[in-house]
Amino acid sequence: MTQPAPKAPSEFHALLQQQIRNEFTASQQYIAVAVYFDSHALPQLARRFYSQAAEERGHAMMMIQYLIDNNLEVKVTGIDDVVTDFDSVRAPVALAVERERAVTEQITKLARTARESGDYLGERFIQWFLEEQVEEVSDMHTLLTIVERAGDNLFDIEDFIAREMSGNTPVRPGAPKRAGGGV
Repeated sequence: MTQPAPKAPSEFHALLQQQIRNEFTASQQYIAVAVYFDSHALPQLARRFYSQAAEERGHAMMMIQYLIDNNLEVKVTGIDDVVTDFDSVRAPVALAVERERAVTEQITKLARTARESGDYLGERFIQWFLEEQVEEVSDMHTLLTIVERAGDNLFDIEDFIAREMSGNTPVRPGAPKRAGGGV
């Protein structure tokens, strides 16, 4: 059985392809942040960012599956540079807030492009990510606020994460399928 030829990508699909790269970059960035915290004996912060890295990878895999399901070519490219040197506990968390705000802008552009081009399936697909970004920015902003309030008392930060941000957050209902079945 032969596969039909891939469809020509729209502007939305081209942006989604770029967003896959952005999500993989975010995943690697969060691994770098987690390693920083791990190497500074801050296990709760490390665990939080290792988990966040897996979540970002999952987002990329959802986007890949969407392209596959729509018979569009998928190109898995390299990633952008990640920051690996930080001068304080605040620096990587502040970077995470900046990155999440940037991702929100990228996802918003995807939604706008889908709507303006009449790609209702693409618009519906991207809605889940818009809702997810509200949560992501809020969580990172809360964490940054706690880090700033704690000052040099790193145990307060670790305690807050253990109490308020621990555990694996389940994937929100309505999440798109992931390529690879979530592996």
